[in-house]
Amino acid sequence: MKELLEVTKVHKRFGGVHALRGASLGVRAGEVHALVGENGAGKSTLINILAGAVRRDAGRVMFDGREVDFQTPRQSQAAGIAVIHQELATLPTLSVAENLLMGRMPSRSGWVDRAAMRRAAHDQLAHVGLHVDPRTPMRDLSLSQQQQVEIARALSAGAKLLVMDEPSSALTEYETQRLLEVVTQLRRRGLAILYVSHRMAEVFAIADRITAFRDGIYVGTVAAVATSPAAVIGMMVGRDLAVGAMPNETAGHETVLEVRGLTRRTRGDGGSRVALHDVSLTVRRGEIVGVAGLVGAGRSEVARAIFGADAFDAGEVLLQGSQVRFRSPADAIRAGVAMVPEDRKGLSLFLEEPIRSNISMVKLPTLARGGMVSRRRDRALATEQVQRLRIRTPGIEAPVRSLSGGNQQKTVLARWLAMRPKLLLLDEPTHGVDVGAKAEIYAIIRALAHDGVAILLISSELPEVLELSDRIVIMREGRVAAVLDRAQADEHSVMLHATGTVA
Repeated sequence: MKELLEVTKVHKRFGGVHALRGASLGVRAGEVHALVGENGAGKSTLINILAGAVRRDAGRVMFDGREVDFQTPRQSQAAGIAVIHQELATLPTLSVAENLLMGRMPSRSGWVDRAAMRRAAHDQLAHVGLHVDPRTPMRDLSLSQQQQVEIARALSAGAKLLVMDEPSSALTEYETQRLLEVVTQLRRRGLAILYVSHRMAEVFAIADRITAFRDGIYVGTVAAVATSPAAVIGMMVGRDLAVGAMPNETAGHETVLEVRGLTRRTRGDGGSRVALHDVSLTVRRGEIVGVAGLVGAGRSEVARAIFGADAFDAGEVLLQGSQVRFRSPADAIRAGVAMVPEDRKGLSLFLEEPIRSNISMVKLPTLARGGMVSRRRDRALATEQVQRLRIRTPGIEAPVRSLSGGNQQKTVLARWLAMRPKLLLLDEPTHGVDVGAKAEIYAIIRALAHDGVAILLISSELPEVLELSDRIVIMREGRVAAVLDRAQADEHSVMLHATGTVA
């Protein structure tokens, strides 16, 4: 079958970084073609070339039978390529219809024909199975509904190729399933879809063919039915990954963290509500305790209360047997408690600052002599942590923004490893990282536990909780619903408690 899109030996440099080194790809009409690779493999660079946001240095791109070299996004769109980015390009205060038909609104006598616009929007939304009032402000829609509006907009503009960049990264499991149903419908209508994702379950649920990139290089293309997730991961990372749960023989008997009856109310315009109610848990030295539960169950709220980021109304927090009530994260850090929050870019990293200072900032007082930070000791500390965690970087003076998502997360972990904490709170430690980086982060977490660090692990990925945890605390509606040992826990039993299906 003829390819609608043919990318052949494309190269792209950004200064000293060779982002694409002979990348190739082909996508056919009526197929879902998955593009996979670790962070930094060149996927985003190729997407930007197809979108007209970046121009290639060498190679060839053929689309719909002719060679193209888009210089602007408008040229790409006019040719029939639509890109749905992770960060949706919607105008939240405008209506669904206005977002859908922006630049193409029907008019009468020089005025926008609102009735005709609503009818046109209604028809276009029906193509993606979205049944909402076209007059609804975009901000009132869920993320998945906004995504469907973007897809409908692409179709209404005559898109032949739809490029979807990590489309499920912010969606719930139900919303993700709905998205995959929409993609299946589009494939049946003959649309070509380039589906970029690091989630293997989605890739194998939806893709006809899979192409893997590694370090900007084309590795290969395989039919989804003729391969396996393990084989595709091997193509992506070029090495074997450690998989499966590993028994933890190093957990001690000393209780590092004890939480007793933690209760917290949140207050807003609508009054107050109980965010946490009578939460109790323990974490021993060298133990990984996972916290599982549905969105809104109170998992992150527990970690923030322990760390001093949020005040709590009742209960106790004990650190190595002594009662503590941190007034701020700075107090917690001084006591030997570290936290990696879910939003690494907003809450953990100084993106424009060097990797060096992002790693060493919590150790600066110990690096000072005569009131001045020793540059030599500062650099030595950062270099040691970069090597220890195998952070892929052109140098410790490079800005953190230049790193891939997985290496940014390892930079956050490096900061706290340098501090040598007694207790480490991890909130979604592998959010947004690829499978290779995820395996490396798992190894780091296990090594920390082996060294005696007590770890409280919060994750919305149930396989991650099951793989890493010695015990699992399951939360529901701000309460502890159950505590299961590793041997008792599987996905089914955890979900029964998380959803309240069992008493």
